[in-house]
This record gives sequence, C-alpha cells and structure tokens, in this order.
Amino acid sequence: MDSQPTETFSVEQQHHVLGPGRAETARWVLNSPDPPGLLDDLKNTIKGTFLPHGNKSTSSPTKQSLQKRAFLFLERLFPILMWGRNYKASKFKNDLMAGLTLASLSIPQSIGYATLAKLDPQYGLYTSVVPPLIYALMGTSREIAIGPVAVVSMLLSSMVQKVEDPVSNPTAYRNLVFTTTFFAGIFQAIFGLFRLGFLVDFLSHAAVVGFMGGAAIVIGLQQLKGLLGINHSTTRTDVISVLHAVFNSLHHSWYPLNFVLGCSFLVLILIARFMGRRKKRLFWLPAIAPLVSVILSTLIVFLTKADRRGVKIVKHIKGGLNPSSAHQLQFTGPHVGQAAKIGIISAIVALTEAIAVGRSFASVKGYHLDGNKEMLAMGFMNIVGSLTSCYIATGSFSRTAVNFSAGCETVVSNIVMAITVMLCLELFTRLLYYTPVAILASIILSALPGLIDVNEAYNIWKIDKLDFLICITAFFGVLFGSVEIGLLAAVIISFGKVILQSLRPKIEALGRLPGTDIFCNTDQYPTITKSRGIFIIGINSALLCFANANFVRERIMREVTEEEDELNEDVGRRTQVLILDMSNVMNIDTTGLIALEELHKMLASHGIQLAMANPRWQVIHKLKLSKFVDKIGRGWVFITVGEALDACLAFKMATLSHC
Repeated sequence: MDSQPTETFSVEQQHHVLGPGRAETARWVLNSPDPPGLLDDLKNTIKGTFLPHGNKSTSSPTKQSLQKRAFLFLERLFPILMWGRNYKASKFKNDLMAGLTLASLSIPQSIGYATLAKLDPQYGLYTSVVPPLIYALMGTSREIAIGPVAVVSMLLSSMVQKVEDPVSNPTAYRNLVFTTTFFAGIFQAIFGLFRLGFLVDFLSHAAVVGFMGGAAIVIGLQQLKGLLGINHSTTRTDVISVLHAVFNSLHHSWYPLNFVLGCSFLVLILIARFMGRRKKRLFWLPAIAPLVSVILSTLIVFLTKADRRGVKIVKHIKGGLNPSSAHQLQFTGPHVGQAAKIGIISAIVALTEAIAVGRSFASVKGYHLDGNKEMLAMGFMNIVGSLTSCYIATGSFSRTAVNFSAGCETVVSNIVMAITVMLCLELFTRLLYYTPVAILASIILSALPGLIDVNEAYNIWKIDKLDFLICITAFFGVLFGSVEIGLLAAVIISFGKVILQSLRPKIEALGRLPGTDIFCNTDQYPTITKSRGIFIIGINSALLCFANANFVRERIMREVTEEEDELNEDVGRRTQVLILDMSNVMNIDTTGLIALEELHKMLASHGIQLAMANPRWQVIHKLKLSKFVDKIGRGWVFITVGEALDACLAFKMATLSHC
C-alpha cells in the first residue's frame, strides 16, 4: 500500500483544541527531568538499606549532625535500639515464659537436627545459641524462632557428603560445613545489602510447597535408620536408594527395642500435639513433649541398661560454650568452589523458609516485615555462627508457632531461649549420655507433618495448573532424584514460565467504560464504548525489550488489521488514530525503540497516526533521546488515555469543521 500522509498535531494545536489546562498536563510528560542513572540507583539502594529516608535526611549538612546520622545508621542496622527504649517489664514476663517454652522444644530438636546434618549433637545446640542472639540484635520479626531446621540440615548433609565423607573423615566434613555456613551468610548479607530479594523469589511458592513435601518424606525415610537401630545405610537421599538400604539392613542384625522405644514416644508426642491443637490453653504441652520424651527415655535406658541389649544411645555430648571455629574455615584448596555453590543454594532455601515464616506471623500481628533487613540479619548471624562452631540457622515454622502461641512479645524470647540452651551446654550435657538415638528420630518425625501441605498443593492445582506442574516437579525431583535435582527442575520450569510470559505479553484492545474515564479490555467488558476511527491498545509488559519487541509489534499490527477489516464492512469508516497505552511499560531498550519506529512507519503507510499515553519515566526519557517523540509529533504524547482520546476526538472535529 502506498504511503499516505498522516495528520500532524503540534503542541500549539493541542493547546488550542484541548484548552490550556489539559494541554499543560500533556507537557508534563515531555518536560519531565531525566531519571537517575545506574550509579545513582546503586547509591540510593545502599543508602536506603542503612539510613531511613536517606535522601531527605542527608540532603543538607546543616539539617543533621554527623552524630545523629551515625545513630540513625545504627538504629537501621540494629532495630533493637529502636524498640528497646520502650521495652517494659510486662513484656519481659511474656517473653520469659515464651523463651523457656521455646527452649524446651529447641534443645531436643537441635540435637536431632545435628544428627540429621551428620554432625555431633552439640553442634545443633551451638546453633541454638549464637545465631538467635545475633538475630535478636538485627532482626525485625518479633515471633520468629531461630535455630537449626530439618530441611536445611538434610540439604547440607546430602550435598556436603558428596565432597567429604562424614564417617571416614568427620573433621574435614565439619570444616566444610562451617565454610559452607560462612559462604551462606555472605550471600545472604549481600542479598540484603543490595536489595537482591528477588533472587529468593526464584523459588516460587509452588516450588517451596513441593520441595518441602518431598524433603519431609526423604527426611522421614532417613530416620528409619535411627528408629530401627540399623548400623549401615546409604549416603544417597532418593527414596529408592534409602528403602533399598533399609530392606537390605533388615536381613542383618537389628534391634526391635529401638523401634518399640521410638514409636512409643512418637505416639506420645503426636498425642500431645493433638491435645495442644484441640485446647489452646494447652499450647505448652506439644512444646515440652519432646523434652519430656528425652528425659523419660534417657531414664528408662539408664535404669534398665537397655544400651547393653542393642538400644543405640547418643553417648558423649561435648559440653561448654561455643568454641571458635575460625581456624577451621577453608578458603584454599580444591573444595572452596563446592562450598560456595552449596552455600548459595542453602542461603536461598534458608531465606525462603525464614521470610515466609516471618511474614505469615507478622501479618497476623499486623506489622510489616522488612525483607532486606531480614536477609542482612540472617547473613550476619550465619557469618558469626560459622566462626563459633554453628552451621546454617534459619527460622523454624514449628518453633515459631510455639513461640507465638506462648505469647511472645519481642525477639527477647530468642535471647531467653539461647541463654537456656547455653546453660544446658554448661550443666546438663553429661546427663544426655544415655539418650536413645530412636528418640531423636521420633522427634524429627513428629515435626515432619507440618512440612507436607496437601491442602495448599490442592489449592495450587485449582488456581494455576502450571504452578502445580512446578510443585510436583520439585516434589518428585527431591523424592526420586536429589535435593539439587528437585530445586533445579523447579527453578527451570519457573524461569520458563516467566520467560514465556515475558516473550508473549498480552496485547489488549481497550475501550472506555460508559460514564467513567476508566479504560478496560473489550473482551472482558463487552459493553465497553468504542470511539469511531480511534483504536486503543494496551501493552501488558513491564519491559519492552529484545525478547518481546518484535512480537509486540506484530501483535499490534495484527490487532490493527483485524480492526480495519471490521471497519471496512461499514462504508466510509476507517482507523485514523492508534493510541498506545504505555502505563504498564516501565522500561524499554534499543530493540524496543526500533520496534516502535517500525510500527510507526507501518501505521503511517496505512494512513494511521500513532499516539502514546502515559509513557513512564525511563520510557519517555529514552523516547526523547532517540528523537522518536519528534518523529510521531510532540503533540501526540499524552499523560492519560482519556486525554489522548479526547484530544483525538477534538482534533477530528476541528479537522472536519475546516473541511
């Protein structure tokens, strides 16, 4: 088709047709200042992490002294300095009771999770001392309970033991765990410092539900070794290998007393949990049930000498406060790369669990949880933990629920819990010599049902089938492959979903709802009013870039062609103006600019004028730099779709009146 001249609409004509008020608002778009550059964004990000309202408070040296700025920085880094000034004795009473209740659950769980991580029991207790204290200084959640958790313990053991064998070389294995913890802390701190929380979102909610469910089943099967008193097992984590190793071991010597003892106390713990859920006043019952089980089972084994009849016991647990492990970190040698890789995976999984737990309870209490501060706090507590014989700590859902039910007011409950565990390390570790391993297995098993959320998986299936595919991929990947395979498969499918949606953004024909200035999808609202000769299209993509620019251009031209075919049925009707609603487009690259230029040329060849409504800050800046605004005419850029439509209608009327 031969090129037809399109109508021109200058800023002066816009002023005349629209009136001075609405024409002035259109100029606001064209005369907006330049947006901040990349270095400014980075500077503001770091400043915003450490200084609240940094741009306002530091704009003038005379407004604020250096001392006050330093104090604001410390308050931002250590939130305890803010709320600690208003802390009252009444709150401490509640935190004291919650902390003691939390410690009664934390002590047996920490010992069990340490064995799950293939470490000596005291390292689980160490991890319940230092990290909670650091988090209490830097964290923003009031309810979250910090310490070792089942999923991260299993994740560490399954990945680190591929590098170092915990049986043949326990020292090298332990050193690698500490190094991994250090790297995990570094990555978490970097995520918080540079506001890289989106990296945690790579594990979508559906992926986390599937991963947790698969991990819970794998952890449960691994506890069969302790529950049955089996001597030999496999280092692999997939279901088939674990079950094969268990059945093979049953043909050799195993001791039923372990199974009887473990199952008896597992039933006791589950009954206590059931009663605690039925009657809210008995919230303390499921919290102390594991500790009571440890005490009773230890007494039974000690008094009956059951260890001589095949009941496996913990034996020696090293007492005393956390020893330094700084000299055990390995930053040279062949395994540094593996430690960093395991560290970043563990960091993301730990953050995902902790932030999900913290936000769920924060929403109940009605306050905001700062995700970046949480990542920073988690990072520092794991860095310090790696230097004090701790492995990766994070927020535990089961212990946080107990802390919440016990009436905690602030993170002081974590401090009380840490001090209680510290006293246990100093005074009572020798009394745990006869604790049966089967009891630790039963405590871990009792915590697993909370990780399997069948109802949520069903909800995901009802709402989004692609999300459900991600969920079951993570579930079966962990179950029949490994932790890495499950996570990697889920992340790949999640990325595929995002990429597919980014490559194929929705292009919608818009129209005005009758009696309003609201523009919506014409397919969603069939009663929408369409303006004769004016076609409005919305681009539902945050970024118009090399990945989707050509698709967007082709889809727009297809919509225009279909609209033209419909109009051609009516004699004398044709599309004269195409209005692009750019409200959802936050940024654009050079490929996107070229696609817009090609679209403008193609529309011009059809005799259609291109108009743009509400281009965002970065978008209009680049449109001006590339001279695209001058190519379509500065008068064809508007601040809203409504003003663009009114201008086009007014211009048509003005044109017709001159004919």
